[in-house]
Amino acid sequence: STQSTWGHLLSVYFFSVATMGKRYMQEPKTPAKTAKARAADCRVSFKNTRNTAAVLKGMKLKQANVFMRDVLAKKRCVPFTKYSTGVGNTSQAKEWGATKGRWPKKSIEFARNLIRNATSNAVAKGLDLSTLYISHFAANRAQKQRRRIYRAHGRINPFMSNPCHLELILKSKTKAVKPPEADDKKKDKKAKTSK
Repeated sequence: STQSTWGHLLSVYFFSVATMGKRYMQEPKTPAKTAKARAADCRVSFKNTRNTAAVLKGMKLKQANVFMRDVLAKKRCVPFTKYSTGVGNTSQAKEWGATKGRWPKKSIEFARNLIRNATSNAVAKGLDLSTLYISHFAANRAQKQRRRIYRAHGRINPFMSNPCHLELILKSKTKAVKPPEADDKKKDKKAKTSK
């Protein structure tokens, strides 16, 4: 009976894992005005990519593309506000109110590809690209990948990579519309101007 119980538990577990859908950390309130993209197990540094995602979040599409181009040209830097131990100081980080910064080429390329993917999804949905901005950009740790490095005296040490999962949501920014004034107020204004 214990064997059948374990078999039942395993089948329930695998069924739930198989049927479980991929979910984003945030779900947009208006899906019709958003475009999403995600990438799993990206072979790029989690810490560099987390800081890159943090600085890109909130930017408009055109603004983000200009920023990424400038980082690759080393005209601007990605500020390191978290995981900044051992990161060098640079005067380019003053723009963001920070002191430490880097120019993570690989992280920028992964972010650029993900933004390009989300942009093509937005075009397929018929969204206006001029109103899109990055409302959500997250980098989460993925499972570490294991290699080995050979040391002196026949010892072996782990040589791990730290990949990450990326997810991005582009949202269409709508302009605020003022509510119409009440008819009584309009009449009062007209009466005052006629006197």
